[in-house]
Amino acid sequence: MVAQAKEYGMFGRGTCAALVRFGEPGFASVGSSGIMTENGLAYLVWRDGQPILAAHGAAGTAAAPDQVEAIRKFSEDLKIALDLSQNA
Repeated sequence: MVAQAKEYGMFGRGTCAALVRFGEPGFASVGSSGIMTENGLAYLVWRDGQPILAAHGAAGTAAAPDQVEAIRKFSEDLKIALDLSQNA
């Protein structure tokens, strides 16, 4: 965990990051994962079947295959670490 607020935590590994919402004890919900860029957190979105990194206030850029894989693996590992893998 790299940052924490009342009901949210931000988790990161390398350049990957994700927000997690914590609710009642034992409940957590992982939000979209993305990559930290000079424009902030760029989320992985799919447009017309193509992976795009979209950051607030910036035009989306094409996501490289290694970026897509890094985000996918980070999200999967985070869900396992938070014991949410059954919801993956």
